[in-house]
Amino acid sequence: MTAVLEVPAARTGHDTVPLPRLLAAELRWIFRRPRTLAVLGLLALIPVIIGIGLTLVSDNAQGGGPDEGGGALLASAVNNAFVLPIAAVVMSLALLLPLASAMAGADAIAGETAHGTLRGWLIAPVGRGRLLAVKAFGVATVSVVSVLAMCVTGVVTGLIINGTDSLFTLSGTTLTLGGALARILLMAGWVVLQLWAVGAVALAISSWTEHPMLVVASVLAADIVFTILGFLTSLDWLHPFLLTKDWSMAPAEVLQDPMGTQMLGEGALRAACYIVIGLSLAYARLSTRDG
Repeated sequence: MTAVLEVPAARTGHDTVPLPRLLAAELRWIFRRPRTLAVLGLLALIPVIIGIGLTLVSDNAQGGGPDEGGGALLASAVNNAFVLPIAAVVMSLALLLPLASAMAGADAIAGETAHGTLRGWLIAPVGRGRLLAVKAFGVATVSVVSVLAMCVTGVVTGLIINGTDSLFTLSGTTLTLGGALARILLMAGWVVLQLWAVGAVALAISSWTEHPMLVVASVLAADIVFTILGFLTSLDWLHPFLLTKDWSMAPAEVLQDPMGTQMLGEGALRAACYIVIGLSLAYARLSTRDG
């Protein structure tokens, strides 16, 4: 009898798992972490706390003169439902929002390395580019949810406290609800892009260590150092390269009428460069890593 050679079946391991399934699994893993939910809940509460606080001390807040940065936005948020969510996001952009992205980036690679779960990804027939894409998608999603949570609670709080007739720009013009929401979404998209840059840097650091807290500490330390360097006029030549440049001022351009775009455009381009560099460094490390 003639022997019949059996053709081996196609591999059905991780290399054949559809990318949407991998992304869904990553999101389930992320949003089941108690610390992720705790940070998102805290961020969502910030606009509510600020709105209530401004209502209780509205007389003192209205007495403040014009200023720059978060303090000026807080003073302008009194009785203004349009400014409240933007002021809350700008204040949180100094520390809390980057912390959320840094934590997500730290857990994505360093956290899994510490728990021994990353080795399964590395020895499985999964492309390193696909692995990095899944992890970057998870970090990006955390950034989007963080900013949107603040914007939603900020808008709802402002409308409940001040009503729909309190949507004013800093130039004194009145906006429709749709126009105000469009500007808030533009600001949110810009902030999300900055957080994606922070997340990309966190992923790059995370790919070189197995200690998640080291990643978080490094990113927050860089945030503080960049902020300090931004105040030094003797280092003006360095300021265009600092990711945190204009973080306190650029979002306020959506509050003007007509709306400015210079700082928003420069900040978006700078963040895009950080994203490319951060993800490139992370991929370079993952492509040579076997454990």
